Amino acid sequence: MFQLDERLAADTIELGDLTLCRVLLMNDAQYPWVILVPRREGIREIFELSDTDQQQLLRESSAVSQAMADYFKAEKMNVAALGNMVPQLHIHHIARFSSDAAWPKPVWGVHPAKAYDESELASQVEALKRILIG
Repeated sequence: MFQLDERLAADTIELGDLTLCRVLLMNDAQYPWVILVPRREGIREIFELSDTDQQQLLRESSAVSQAMADYFKAEKMNVAALGNMVPQLHIHHIARFSSDAAWPKPVWGVHPAKAYDESELASQVEALKRILIG
């Protein structure tokens, strides 16, 4: 049975589910940042998914990347599955801009997360649910 890692649950807001993945918004207002988590128990690496799930993950990741790039007019999409701190397989999708707080470095460890305020969060959740979940 799928259960979201407690660290992911603590740092994110749930947006909904796609066919394979749970869609989460990282609670960091510095960057448009969505995380996809395949709803499969005990998976740490992409290669551990079935061939069908690997293909579905690629479809969902590509669709999320394109929707975010288009909506936010991103200069670059950073897509990564690191798992050094949270071993549960999860894929980060971060819209990047030459004007963002960490550019051109990766977002990790550059600046502490800045949580969304209530109105920013409501607006971001509404927009992302509309463009990603439907």
